Amino acid sequence: MDFSGKTVIVTGSGRGIGRCIAETYAGAGARVVIAEKNRDWGVELAEALCAKGHEATFIQTDVCNPDQIRRMMLEAAGKYDGIHILVNNAGISRWSSPYTLETEEWDHIINTNLRSVFLCSRTAARFMRDGGGGSIINIASTRALMSEPHSEAYAASKGGIIALTHALSASLAPDHIQVNCISPGWIETENYHDLRDTDHDQHFAGRVGKPEDIARGCLYLTAPGNEFVSGINLIIDGGMTRKMIYEP
Repeated sequence: MDFSGKTVIVTGSGRGIGRCIAETYAGAGARVVIAEKNRDWGVELAEALCAKGHEATFIQTDVCNPDQIRRMMLEAAGKYDGIHILVNNAGISRWSSPYTLETEEWDHIINTNLRSVFLCSRTAARFMRDGGGGSIINIASTRALMSEPHSEAYAASKGGIIALTHALSASLAPDHIQVNCISPGWIETENYHDLRDTDHDQHFAGRVGKPEDIARGCLYLTAPGNEFVSGINLIIDGGMTRKMIYEP
């Protein structure tokens, strides 16, 4: 897939899935904006991509801060003459008992994971509308559909992303802006070779996921000609949420 001439913003792209998404778009010819809170991570990635001949820029951004979101979008649109694709990837996870979860912690998770998706999408959509359209991808999670104990705030934020996706898809469709989301399952970003056979066996695919699996999904959803794919939640989990697992 060729994304030459397209400007792609990826939030939270300094590490993990976000980094892989940024690298994948850059490899496909896109101009990549690394919207990352951690300066060291963002600078390192931008330098690595540019060293490979790709076009990339780092804009330090805390997605909890509406002013920083606006500034980042303005800078990106000004530098690259518009915004074509936004991937809302930034997010945090915290596990706390519902009996002890503090209001401040709840708000921080919701603001980082969910409110930021709305604010980034709305701001980017204004530039996309002026440019004739665009595409937005929101990274949710299969934890919006299934849970472990003490994940209430995280699950709520990811469930909200799925609902927000189809709402934005309806609202932005007249401006030719396509909105979809991806729900990754178990994606190992660091110690893949330390996984056990029992970890891989929980998946129809026979393995735990890798960041590249999510990045390829992003390319599919934003590829030219795929505008008929709209408002969906694309589950990329190797079949884990469909596999019945019984204890022997």
